[in-house]
Amino acid sequence: MRRSAMIKIIIFVYAVLLFTIKNYAQNFDEVDNVSHDIAYYRESMATAPIIKVLYGRPVLEDGKTFEQEVTYDKIWRTGANEATEIRFYNDVVFGDKTIKAGTYVLLSIPGENEWEVILNKKLDVWGAFQYDPSQDIARIKVPVSKAERLDAFSIAFKRIRNEIQLVMGWDTVRVKIPIKIEETVVAKL
Repeated sequence: MRRSAMIKIIIFVYAVLLFTIKNYAQNFDEVDNVSHDIAYYRESMATAPIIKVLYGRPVLEDGKTFEQEVTYDKIWRTGANEATEIRFYNDVVFGDKTIKAGTYVLLSIPGENEWEVILNKKLDVWGAFQYDPSQDIARIKVPVSKAERLDAFSIAFKRIRNEIQLVMGWDTVRVKIPIKIEETVVAKL
């Protein structure tokens, strides 16, 4: 009798553990309603990338505007969820400052007519909540322009001679960040 009771207890404990482990393994986080995207700049699909931007793409709800989603004159993660990260595969000139190849956080302070765009060394941060200005490596100001409405925040690249423009757009707001690549990089392509 003792042996059968012991076997029943062992089977019961085993079944509880098995059910608990199986149940725990099936608990995935809910699907995020904000998609993530990657924008690459490369000379052609056959060449190595020069710049890569990884960012969250918030979407405007019906009838909302950029100004209702983003507060002017406050630090913004420049996207959604994790702070936007930009990787330069070679040294570049960002605005008027030479930036070493590497990965940085791309933050901004949007304004109605002008944005301040910031490169920061503190990586793997959620939003702008952990923003540390002492980690800034560059700050530039760029003008705002207007264009057709985009419901989803978007980042793309545009090449004009030896300058690459990182174009950010959401709603009717557009900003173009000038990035120059070194002549030696262009010559290699």
